[in-house]
Amino acid sequence: MNRSRIQLFRLLRRNNKLGYRRSPAFEQSVVAKVMMVLGAGFMAVYLIFIGTMMAMLANESQEPGLLLALMPLFLLVDFGLRFVVQQTPAMMMKPYMLLPMPRQAVVETFLVTSLFDGYNWLWLMLFVPYAIIVCAGGATLLTALGILLSGMLLIMANSQFYLLVRTLMGRSMVWWLLPLVVYGGYWLPLAFDSEGQIFETMLDAVASGSVSWWFPLVCFALLAALFMLNRATQYRFVYDEISREEKKAAAMKHVSQFTFLEFFGQTGEYLKLELKSIMRNKAIRARVLMSLGLIVVLTLLIAYTDLYDGKMMLNFWCFYCFAIYGMTALVKVMGPEGNYIDLLMTHRENILSLLKAKYYFHVAILLVPLLLMMPAVIAGKFSLLMMMAYLLLSSGALYFMLFQLAVYNKQTLPLDQKITGKNNVENGMQLVIEMVAMFAPLVLVALFILLFSETVAYWMLIGVGLAFTLAHPLWLRNIYKRMMDRKYENLEGFHASRSS
Repeated sequence: MNRSRIQLFRLLRRNNKLGYRRSPAFEQSVVAKVMMVLGAGFMAVYLIFIGTMMAMLANESQEPGLLLALMPLFLLVDFGLRFVVQQTPAMMMKPYMLLPMPRQAVVETFLVTSLFDGYNWLWLMLFVPYAIIVCAGGATLLTALGILLSGMLLIMANSQFYLLVRTLMGRSMVWWLLPLVVYGGYWLPLAFDSEGQIFETMLDAVASGSVSWWFPLVCFALLAALFMLNRATQYRFVYDEISREEKKAAAMKHVSQFTFLEFFGQTGEYLKLELKSIMRNKAIRARVLMSLGLIVVLTLLIAYTDLYDGKMMLNFWCFYCFAIYGMTALVKVMGPEGNYIDLLMTHRENILSLLKAKYYFHVAILLVPLLLMMPAVIAGKFSLLMMMAYLLLSSGALYFMLFQLAVYNKQTLPLDQKITGKNNVENGMQLVIEMVAMFAPLVLVALFILLFSETVAYWMLIGVGLAFTLAHPLWLRNIYKRMMDRKYENLEGFHASRSS
């Protein structure tokens, strides 16, 4: 039995690699691979630096378990990074669930694969230097090895927790509260103890307990429990999705007409399509709700706490309050439309009207952070000039860059399926555009603020943003023409990547 499981593991792993190599975007992803390698190298250097500094602090305080006491902070960072680097096994299991093989074994195989993913081993760059230095600083070899083993077991357990939460989020956005409770609960004493004495006492207790012989066993038990819970959850959700029966459409009591949008002609019709797609398709709706939730959390955090009150940090995060929705939603622009792209190609300039509708919709979304931050503007934390500068910079320069992705995106995104949807491999040009859109506006903001007074800098940013905003008919038409030049290549990509 064990031998057959090992053979199945090797077979599925080999098929997964072949599936990646046969992806329509594989030949175009050289730049993406290079940037991923560079990112991994940068992260490795950063982790080595942190591990070294933490070990020196641990030696000074004679607490070799200091790193493990602060692990909830590192696990939170790890959880966020996994949204970029890790798929849920359920996304890859659908074809195998239909074959005559043990379904539980298929689930287990992909879960084990996620445990031994290369990204998990990258965290050794944090634990190995730390263990070596604390061992040289007086800790026993068994203590250093226990810290190393416990740290890796916690990272692996965190990978299982991420898979569980990510899968549950596909069913309900309420599950976003779970990681907030798990990671935030550890730091809760700081909210009730201004001097930090309670938290410091708890930190010392965890630091001393984490070097005990039983701590790796506790970490292993946590990993095993999360693995078994994940095994049951992944199997249930995937099986429910592939075996569900088509539901008969119930008579609709009310249909939203959005008649006021008819004033905008064909663009208004596509605005209706955008709104109805969000209302009726659960995958799109979940993506929009997640992006809006990020806006609300980030805006409230920046506007109504003193967490980032430094001059540059305040400008940095204030810009992202306006930019975050576009950065999360527009990176896959035209992906949902890949399901019916052939129909959009049948009439001249249909795509141009659709692009205009998407642009107007995303500009309207910018009013959400503006309204949320108005009380802070009235209280004097922000200036209205600053708000308008970042609103226009987002609607202008940022959206100009993000909408360029419409030319190169050719991976269809599912409208309803979220558990077994296919992975969308990005090509190099997409990744370059995303990186430029993420950092170029911030470089411009920092440059203007350093060279000029804040008032002058904001007026200059308003000028740049307003110029791009007013010129949107020109650059949207340019994007449309370039899309038409690539229409057969893009159509082939959309067709190849559609879910079966």
